Amino acid sequence: MASSSTKLIVVMVITHQMLFTGAVLVGVNYGLLGNDLPAPKDVINFIKSKGIIAVRIFDPNVEVLEALRGTKANLGISVGVKNQDLASLATGPQATTDWLNKFIIPYENDIFFEWITLGNEAIPGENAEYVFPAIKNMDESLKAAGLDRKIEVTTVVATTVLGTSYPPSEGVFADNVNQIMTDIVNFLHSITSALMVNVYPYFALISDPSHISLDFALFNSKTPVFTDPNSNLAYYNLFDAMFDAFFSAVVKATGKQDLELIVAESGWPSAGGQYASVENARVYNNNFKNHALNGSPPKYGLPFEAYIFGLFNENLKTPAGVEQNFGNFYPNKKPVYPLW
Repeated sequence: MASSSTKLIVVMVITHQMLFTGAVLVGVNYGLLGNDLPAPKDVINFIKSKGIIAVRIFDPNVEVLEALRGTKANLGISVGVKNQDLASLATGPQATTDWLNKFIIPYENDIFFEWITLGNEAIPGENAEYVFPAIKNMDESLKAAGLDRKIEVTTVVATTVLGTSYPPSEGVFADNVNQIMTDIVNFLHSITSALMVNVYPYFALISDPSHISLDFALFNSKTPVFTDPNSNLAYYNLFDAMFDAFFSAVVKATGKQDLELIVAESGWPSAGGQYASVENARVYNNNFKNHALNGSPPKYGLPFEAYIFGLFNENLKTPAGVEQNFGNFYPNKKPVYPLW
């Protein structure tokens, strides 16, 4: 990466990630799909007691927002817009202004909102066409409210937006979403925002165990597993290969190398399926946390902001099995394995 591009990315990393600690941050995803979870107020106090400094929530749940009052000095919050709400927010800035006035403005003095994410893995899908106009409308509403320098907009995408991901240098957006993704990443670049991506080596491993080793997926490989023939970059772990494929796709779509990528979700299940065990989850999540803080995916070239999935095991997630076992903690707040 050219030095000028690196300097630009460093500036953005400082802007988003050095607000509390002076270092790249690692946060946690706080989901609510369980009927045995602690009350939000207890959860927020628990999060603070663990020294976690960033939390991603999937929708503006009012009980959670009330529990977050008074945390502005302690927690950075990423709040999501539900996929089913994207169509209405895509109609115009009045819709996004109404959303801000309901869910953000009443809490803005008490909560540090860092991100508003318009959709979670909505692309591809029935709501994909609404993501870009909803992002633009929300940005316009934030500007009108004088909050555009405080809160940033983005969306969250999975590897399903990629048409090619191997080798990483060949990463490109899939034909069926290429125009949508190109519009989004160029707009995000124009407002100096970032793209959030979900990266799950676990699911890549179980989809192709004959070609992917467990050590490669768990960050345990001591020697390079492969070298990208185009870039000559060596890859020691599957996460870096997947992350760099996203970065290659973004560079192809924007012609620039300075759009920040943030990992909105990554994690490993502790039960419920092949390779899902407490030990593997412990190894992956601790290695992933350290990698975000200290590592540099070869092509992206810098540490990155990240949110581990997830806080608690959620027994109402579907389908049953691994999806219900991604928590760092049991609902009684006891750790599944040491992490925080």
